[in-house]
Amino acid sequence: MFKSLSPNLKSSITRSITQTFEQYMAEIGWDPDRYDMNDFMKRWSEYITKKALWYEKIPDDVKLSAEFHEDIATRINEVIRKVLSEPPSEEQIASIQQMQEKLETQYFYECKAEAAYVESELKKRVDA
Repeated sequence: MFKSLSPNLKSSITRSITQTFEQYMAEIGWDPDRYDMNDFMKRWSEYITKKALWYEKIPDDVKLSAEFHEDIATRINEVIRKVLSEPPSEEQIASIQQMQEKLETQYFYECKAEAAYVESELKKRVDA
């Protein structure tokens, strides 16, 4: 059912998953021990029902369909896998390394989104 949606709608759904996941991970400090799929899903569900403009464009019969929910679960897993596998940029690596040397810290990061979080946290400390 997900595949039958318009490209714009699919793109909006994917973007909402990505944004919600990255925000959730930032809130838990990218700590894998604190990650809770149920908590993430609760937050994403809350986002789509209260803030997402695309949600009302999906017919109610589709929203209630078990097949649609399975498709969405698959898409969520694909998006999370993609976020976690995208390597940090060379610019991020250089920026983080420079700030870590200045602050004498040793943060570890494995993907581009986590690097963005670490870079943001380091900038806060540098600017403090």
